[in-house]
Amino acid sequence: MTALRATNTGGLWWGFLGVAAFSLTVPLTRVVVQYDAMSPLFVGAGRAVLAAALATLALMATKTPIPTLTQWRRIAVVAGGVVLGFPLMTTFALSTASASHGAVVIALLPAATALVAVARTHERPRRRFWACATLGAVATVVFAVAHGGAGNLRVADMLLLGAVIAAAVGYAEGGLLAKDIGAWQTISWALVLASPVMVTLTVWSVVDQPPAASVTEWTAFCYLGAVSMYLGFFAWYRGLAIGPMTRVSQIQLVQPVLSLAWAALLLGENLSWATALGALVVIGFALAAVRARVTPAPRPHATEGDRQLTIPD
Repeated sequence: MTALRATNTGGLWWGFLGVAAFSLTVPLTRVVVQYDAMSPLFVGAGRAVLAAALATLALMATKTPIPTLTQWRRIAVVAGGVVLGFPLMTTFALSTASASHGAVVIALLPAATALVAVARTHERPRRRFWACATLGAVATVVFAVAHGGAGNLRVADMLLLGAVIAAAVGYAEGGLLAKDIGAWQTISWALVLASPVMVTLTVWSVVDQPPAASVTEWTAFCYLGAVSMYLGFFAWYRGLAIGPMTRVSQIQLVQPVLSLAWAALLLGENLSWATALGALVVIGFALAAVRARVTPAPRPHATEGDRQLTIPD
């Protein structure tokens, strides 16, 4: 029992590390697209090309075995969700919507990930979990709306909803696949698989609108490619693989809170005492959700893939 509790806690900490890395994604995406210095297509596709280059180097350096045909099919699902779907849709949405507005819809991601995880695994969360997850999603949306992210339904909202669905599927499938081939290998192969499409889109975007960005904007772009698209998934998929996935997914409730804090720091958006109170409420529901009991799916032993690039707990 002690070992199981330690393992689950490890999953939560790895999940939080991944969320902390992802929390800068929305504000920094807004930084690079708000003044049209880079086109949304270049940002959405180009950062995946940068991440794929890093992934290729890592796979070659570690001589990682090539996945099987069945694993490639699952990798394609991950690539479609977190390499193509989420980055491209959020980038186009944030070219017209504010970072705060983006946080409103993306706040639904933890609940969406939990639903997909239940559909793909044998985890059986208790009613308390679903109650906390639902209240947490509602509180996060209210929190973001109160911060100024409200707006009428528009194309940006539909893109963000599509991004949530894509990410939820990619997160759940990636978390499961990470148990078989390793966390960093999962995102690495997904990036490599999607790279022909993303390279083509990047070249097209450069021809159509050459980037004319400042040093700050290029720095933000490099973070999106190296961390948001790659290194952050080392921790996130490791946490989901340790699981239970439904519990670890609720750590994402904290992401909009962190994103809005970064938006205030980087974009000059105002934060008030009401915002701080709302943040505490959201974090409280997140803690309640991750403490709710979940009957986990059977967890296999550590894979050879995980042993190739060991990240200590």
